[in-house]
Amino acid sequence: MASSCFLRQILFSSLPTNLQHRSDPLSPKILTCSARSTASVSSIGRLACSRRKLSTVRSMAAKATETFKEEKKRVQIFDTEENLAVELAKYASDLSDKYCKERGAFTVVVSGGSLIKSLRKLVEVESIDWSKWHFFWVDERVVPKHHQDSNYKLAYDSFLSKVPIPPGNVHAINDSLTAAAAAEDYETCLKHLVKTGVLRVSESTGFPKFDLVLLGMGPDGHVASLFPGHGLCGEKKRWVASIADSPKPPSERITFTFPVINSSAHVGLVVCGSGKAEAVEAALKKSGSVPAGCVSAEEELVWFLDKPACSKL
Repeated sequence: MASSCFLRQILFSSLPTNLQHRSDPLSPKILTCSARSTASVSSIGRLACSRRKLSTVRSMAAKATETFKEEKKRVQIFDTEENLAVELAKYASDLSDKYCKERGAFTVVVSGGSLIKSLRKLVEVESIDWSKWHFFWVDERVVPKHHQDSNYKLAYDSFLSKVPIPPGNVHAINDSLTAAAAAEDYETCLKHLVKTGVLRVSESTGFPKFDLVLLGMGPDGHVASLFPGHGLCGEKKRWVASIADSPKPPSERITFTFPVINSSAHVGLVVCGSGKAEAVEAALKKSGSVPAGCVSAEEELVWFLDKPACSKL
């Protein structure tokens, strides 16, 4: 109370003598309102300035991040798919040798589709220590393993049946569960492998850090089961998500999310054929919102393209 009276004494003792008497209600109101308005304008100005600075910093950070990602991206173009397959085998085997020596394990993730065919040359590499490989799928259709649509069946028939990876190191989904339950179960499996030290965790994102992820790409630019315009493309928290409305049958699937894919040490995007040329152009030139354009890696992203696939670049 005393300090309030003292403030009023200062305010009114400093008024010029020709002003109206304090009993005139206009005098104190005008004085008080003017002071508050000046303070408010000043505060608003400072707030606007801070927001502009924050917006500038965010914009600069986004550009720096994008530049950093571009510096980690490499595009390789091959005359034929056969040459591509040979180089892909060398790329994967070199990384296998590196990680098996450094950490005693090599974690590899694959998609389905035409990618599996391009892995055929890996079978011929004699120096690979298959006993240290841990094999995963970036996405899977929720069907029995013997079903024609199963990515597991595709990989087993064309690749896994021909190399001595221990069965316990082949990590497939539980196909007896619903899509949602299978996704949750697969994520639990990954978290267990993190605890046992088989699977690393990215220091920068907190998501699992696979040594190598090998992806194919659809003509619409989709990767894994992340399709253009689908809400799962924006998933930020889950490691593995389920999808019940896939635009490409079968409709029920599980998929790794982008934070998991992009936290991997190395990612190879393998694309062949002229039917995918427009999506390749959109992804590499950032001229369209295709999911493949959102792929990155913590250490290196390599695009493996044959000439027909890059015909529009």
